[in-house]
Amino acid sequence: MATYALVPPAGSGPWYWHLLTAELVSRGHEVIAVDLPCDDDSAGLAEYADVAFRTIGRARDLVVVGQSLGAFTAPLVCDRLPVDLLVLLTPMVPKPGESAGEWWAATGHAQARRAQAQRQGWTAEQDQDPSVIFFHELPPALVAEVAEHSRDQSGRPFADPWPLAAWPDVPTRALICADDRFFPADFARRLVRERLGIEPDEMGGGHPVALSRPKELADRLEEIRAGG
Repeated sequence: MATYALVPPAGSGPWYWHLLTAELVSRGHEVIAVDLPCDDDSAGLAEYADVAFRTIGRARDLVVVGQSLGAFTAPLVCDRLPVDLLVLLTPMVPKPGESAGEWWAATGHAQARRAQAQRQGWTAEQDQDPSVIFFHELPPALVAEVAEHSRDQSGRPFADPWPLAAWPDVPTRALICADDRFFPADFARRLVRERLGIEPDEMGGGHPVALSRPKELADRLEEIRAGG
């Protein structure tokens, strides 16, 4: 049995993980969904790391999963707690001294999105439409729930340089999604290779994959945990 500590993407809380949590619990695992102070303009990366550290506490057999912006916080947890495995899910992979605000231009994200829009034949309006970019796999009822549980994301943590001098000494894997329209797969693949020096694991699904494919995501996390 493992303890999965789940660090959410921007503007999200523990609810984002509720379907994945049910899948992991059904497999006999403990799950800790970290509630970051995303809507607190006084909270930066240090406060995010403190909250995650306190929330996880003395849990053992830890698998830390950080999605998207959560990939800026998850390695900070690994620098302070004994962690068996770090999984970065559709991640913003940071590098030392770089802020999350600087990450977009440094990684060429806008160019990757433009290339994707050109390939797909999307209009500028479609490329900014959450129903096209984020929620294309979700049924309308679940999209409505997302709206009820979405939170404002403060810009404060985007200003902080990522504080670690090097990647934490913990086994690290990255899991990207082939149908991700926010972080296109070719962009995410290159980012993981360049910044972590590893080949990413891949699965189907769009960016909010914990909502669209929770069972498949749980299966893949279990495969990764088992070393598959």
